[in-house]
Amino acid sequence: MTDQPGSAFPRLPPRVVESGAPSAPIRASAHVCEAVSCLSTASHDILTGLDVQVAQANLTDVAVKRVGCLGLCAAGPLVRIPESGELFSQVRPDALQPIVDALAAVKPGVARVKEPAFFDRQVRIATENSGRIDPESVDDYLGADGYAALRRVITSMTPSETRDEITTSGLRGRGGAGYPTGLKWNTVAKAEGAPKYVICNADEGDPGAFMDRTILESDPHRVLEGMAIAAYAVGATAGYVYCRGEYPLVVSRIRKAIRDATRADCLGTTIMDTEFSFEVDVRLGAGAYVCGEETALIASIEGGRGTPTPRPPYPAVAGLWDRPTLINNVETFANVAPIIRHGGDWFASIGTATSTGTKVFAIAGRVVNTGLVEVPMGTTLREIVFDIGGGIVDGRAFKAVQTGGPAGGCIPAQFLDMPVDYESLIDVGSFMGSGGMIVMDDTSCMVNVARFFMDFMREESCGKCVPCRVGTTQLWMLLDGISAGRATMDDLAQMERLATMVKRTSLCGLGQGAPNPVFSTLRYFRDEYLAHIVDRICPAGVCVIEQAAVPA
Repeated sequence: MTDQPGSAFPRLPPRVVESGAPSAPIRASAHVCEAVSCLSTASHDILTGLDVQVAQANLTDVAVKRVGCLGLCAAGPLVRIPESGELFSQVRPDALQPIVDALAAVKPGVARVKEPAFFDRQVRIATENSGRIDPESVDDYLGADGYAALRRVITSMTPSETRDEITTSGLRGRGGAGYPTGLKWNTVAKAEGAPKYVICNADEGDPGAFMDRTILESDPHRVLEGMAIAAYAVGATAGYVYCRGEYPLVVSRIRKAIRDATRADCLGTTIMDTEFSFEVDVRLGAGAYVCGEETALIASIEGGRGTPTPRPPYPAVAGLWDRPTLINNVETFANVAPIIRHGGDWFASIGTATSTGTKVFAIAGRVVNTGLVEVPMGTTLREIVFDIGGGIVDGRAFKAVQTGGPAGGCIPAQFLDMPVDYESLIDVGSFMGSGGMIVMDDTSCMVNVARFFMDFMREESCGKCVPCRVGTTQLWMLLDGISAGRATMDDLAQMERLATMVKRTSLCGLGQGAPNPVFSTLRYFRDEYLAHIVDRICPAGVCVIEQAAVPA
């Protein structure tokens, strides 16, 4: 998305020149992505190297700045010059001179370079600061209207008015279920008992999903501000960010953000000279996928084994240490401050009538532009995959897109023009989930895809209930037999019966959603199952078919 005139870019600090010459106003800046994807390809070397070369060129009016994710991960490492719109991709630390030359050439009033469709087609709300501010600088966040929404609610709005604004916005939980956020906040506010808690669920474990990780890496203060506003709205005094230990960069940056926000009087006691106090701490998970489920997450924070418990009571009434607890995911909290700043009606005007606002998706798989995108609800799959994603790698045929994580479904080409929102995805046998989107071409075997996700789910089952513990293993064994060409039609019928039983009788969402890839692939790609069973061939050439004869 292009930057509109007057948009709030944070003020860049003056460049420090070792010679002692006076620093000039910033004419141009180089934004170097230091999210984990670019960091893994030496972007920190690019940052330091570019800083040295800019100094050697005596460009005293140029700033070199670390920023969060720019989104186009497939083209990383990335460097962007916001004043001109130029984007440098696949940058090497030993080839920085073109960037230095471009920085020297930036002149006030010169027309901006037209941005690629990947950026131009997005509407950024939850990720509006990603790639623009230094994620490790509270001053940068404050310069981009950071914590202004928090100041507004605690100085001029009542908790009820704050909740009403969220309700008006129509914001629904971005963690997967799509539960109305305003309704959840009101439930916690009305629940009896103290103290109350706010938890940010950052336990993102879906294969191919990196939305929450990227938001926290790129703009941790945005999430903390959303948590603080939520705490004020529901009457909470303490909060936790629950994050998996495999995200060390997230953990480092969120902990620093908590310390810096506390020193800036945006967290802690008597925030901004008011009576409102809210303290935040970080709790690390060991990587159990089931801890994305609310009750398992709570058990883990309390120091117990991360296994789910039956509901009711719901966490909103009896959650952490049996106290009323508000749990929202990272992206949900990232939308809160913009809603307060611009109003609930503004947010509700974006998207569809029942799915308002935008959604962040992590596009992965057989698509040209893998990365992170944010689009209005109701955007079609075709726009996401082909217009923003750049189409299929090597020009091959699109086959399906899997949404909703391992418990989601595979959506075939016939639904490419379907608007993406909560209801439409459910209608075609999938769901929104946290926003993972894996694109597949004609080289993918859908039996093997279902087998892969079932293998993931059986490994991640906590084992507490028999339908999930045993059922997912049995489903994987049946899928394994089909993919190897040693199954019969009776096995296929047994798999369908078993999948229905697991879905209906499992304790939590992990087991209840585990059979979804089986249901969706059977619904749209049954012919591939029959080819494996009857003809003993894999149409995509992926599965290794055993040569032993199978009785009819």
